[in-house]
Amino acid sequence: MTDRAVEDLLRTVAPQVLGLLVRRHGQFDRCEDAVQEALLAAATQWPEQGVPDNPRAWLLTVATRRLTDEWRSERARREREVAVAIREPAYAAVAPPADAEPPAEDDTLTLLFLCCHPALARSAQVALTLRAVGGLTTAQIARAHLVPEATMSQRIRRAKQRVEAAGATFAMPSAAERDERLRTVLQVLYLIFNEGYTASSGPGLHRAELTSEAIRLTRILHRLLPDDGEVAGLLALMLLTDAHRAARTGPDGELVPLAEQDRSRWDRAAIEEGIALVTAALTWSPPGPYQVQAAIAAVHAEAPSAERTDWPQILALYRLLARLAPNPMITLNQAVAVAMVDGPRAGLALLAPLDADERTAGHHRLAAVRAHLLELAGEPAAAREAYRAAARATTSRPEQRYLELRAARLAAPPTPSTKERR
Repeated sequence: MTDRAVEDLLRTVAPQVLGLLVRRHGQFDRCEDAVQEALLAAATQWPEQGVPDNPRAWLLTVATRRLTDEWRSERARREREVAVAIREPAYAAVAPPADAEPPAEDDTLTLLFLCCHPALARSAQVALTLRAVGGLTTAQIARAHLVPEATMSQRIRRAKQRVEAAGATFAMPSAAERDERLRTVLQVLYLIFNEGYTASSGPGLHRAELTSEAIRLTRILHRLLPDDGEVAGLLALMLLTDAHRAARTGPDGELVPLAEQDRSRWDRAAIEEGIALVTAALTWSPPGPYQVQAAIAAVHAEAPSAERTDWPQILALYRLLARLAPNPMITLNQAVAVAMVDGPRAGLALLAPLDADERTAGHHRLAAVRAHLLELAGEPAAAREAYRAAARATTSRPEQRYLELRAARLAAPPTPSTKERR
């Protein structure tokens, strides 16, 4: 197998192994560390020695040995180690009977819920999900978030300790909690995707390792919960959005807005899959926010050109979305659709209340949308200032360069000389 194939296999099997260990022994923190060491050993040995016949059992054995070694080094735990060793035969760690454990994919779902425990801040939920379920190393997660590895290591360590302190058990949440926890899982996956699709800071526009991982994890979730319309909607939204990736940047890495993209470079396979997913979900599931956002993305994807976009349909979908999930960022996008249907002045009027909302006041996207609508309204001076304000507010260099360029294009013409005036 190639190194990439080995990496993909490890990411698939890692949460299954971690789930088995936590289910047996508890101690999420120590089990997760043990699995990471097993993954490191596999990544080093398998490309040279070959992949074992039972990769999951191999990782489980190595991780269990790591746990056993750690327990043996602690005097206070020796008696419990002996008792555990007597009760559980050694072969159980290598190849448990098929009926002794729940299906591995059930453990993956349980692990997702555990990593998105409500006791954790959103940033900690993201980091823990990427490491425990995604199988990314601390170094990879740190690079993706542009922070030092030591900082990310501390963040993950604190997250695991907080889960332990909250008394969380390795079990599916109750029926009363499940819907709320699932919404959190979806939010975390979407946050990972968005950070990869438009990096919030740094020199690059994309972080492909994050978008790819978000899509992979959402595929797993969709396979585990095929009857959940919002899970299908989120996967469709990711696929339809990521389909634009190749056309979003120019030769020098500059941002290319949707209306100016070369649509022949869009990933048609991803678009077809996304459209099929959201179309099917909307036929049997009540519409939810992710399904409606995916439907909006599908309308954009189906338009042969920017000029032939069905803006009235998009506006109708945004109005539905605003009722389902009122949010200032939704209003921000809705304002663009309103401008395309009813004119830029109507769109600007919709933006006005957002200046008083602390979630959007001072946000670079509010200034950027306002600049675009002012430009459409024939107010170049005001649009120029709004573009400049947006460029100052963003921490993404590609977005900053794009906004500065838009402002420069609207620069006032030079004052004519005395000779020219004559």
